[in-house]
Amino acid sequence: MRITKKPEIRRQEILDAALVLFGKNGYEKTSMADIAKYMGVAQGLCYRYFPSKEALFDCAVEQYAEVLAGQFTGALKDAHMPLRQLIEDMPAVCEDQDAKYYSVFHGPGNEKFHAQLSLKVCERLVPLVQDLLAQARETGEILIDDLQTAAVFCVYGQLGILLASDMAQEVKAQRIRQFLLFALRL
Repeated sequence: MRITKKPEIRRQEILDAALVLFGKNGYEKTSMADIAKYMGVAQGLCYRYFPSKEALFDCAVEQYAEVLAGQFTGALKDAHMPLRQLIEDMPAVCEDQDAKYYSVFHGPGNEKFHAQLSLKVCERLVPLVQDLLAQARETGEILIDDLQTAAVFCVYGQLGILLASDMAQEVKAQRIRQFLLFALRL
């Protein structure tokens, strides 16, 4: 018997199945046929929602980037505190190791995927950081004219440290906090 589901539900099921298989077998060793078989559906159904495995993966990157950026956005929008305090209170880690996406982007051999995800998260965070810098400038906390450049440096400038594998998370966070406080003259 054929089961009909709302398109957004079916699309998410395909994404979820793909993430399980990408995390378990790796991206290269997972095909659209594998995803369909795992779900117990016809392969054509997967192609109905995603024209290729690459498009499916790109969608997963976008979705996870939105989740991660949303964690920052939610925490920062509710916080009415000085920029210095926001930086000092920044968490060392924002990813849940049990999340369905985690093994895909952090598994062995998936460094390329993690880098792609990192860039997408940065892309989403720059406008938020620019708004925070604008608020800090309005209150006199910082004296920066070019807020867009400052926001880009604050966000993308962290990647070298965040992607380093030879440092503990808390050490990374401490270095980033110290540099941001210095660079923004807080």
